[in-house]
Amino acid sequence: MFKLSEIKELIKLVDGTSVHELEIENDGARLMIRKPGKTEVVNVQAASVVPTYTQAYQPQVNAPAPSQQQSAPAPEQPAPNENYHQILSPMVGTFYSASSPEKAPFVNVGDRINEKSIVCILEAMKLMNELEAEVRGEIVEILVENGQLIEFGQPLFLVKPE
Repeated sequence: MFKLSEIKELIKLVDGTSVHELEIENDGARLMIRKPGKTEVVNVQAASVVPTYTQAYQPQVNAPAPSQQQSAPAPEQPAPNENYHQILSPMVGTFYSASSPEKAPFVNVGDRINEKSIVCILEAMKLMNELEAEVRGEIVEILVENGQLIEFGQPLFLVKPE
């Protein structure tokens, strides 16, 4: 049987991800969580082959005014390098860069790591999972923010392998 707190946590996790449906069976009890379906309408005109998509659900985004968008410089990012190794998330959850808010992050840009180095904690359903680097090298970029919800397979770190 599922506890109400477990069901609420699962609903929050599904809501914060791109997963549209989750089905779990436990001790004969079955739970299915499904997001409301999206409706897509495609308009194709004879002169143009560019489709227009309309979705029934569109989240509100607080975007800066157009004058602010033009004046803000784009953040500098390292040029894509095929030689970098990506450390990917093995699960859906919440990314934490340190073991607690008062502690220093496990790794920073420029840090040298080995295969057993802990690079972050991933929280899923109230379980804290330490993620090992599984590669030797130097942290080039941290691709996510502390406390950010992450997806399965999402790149978390870029590492220059040794």
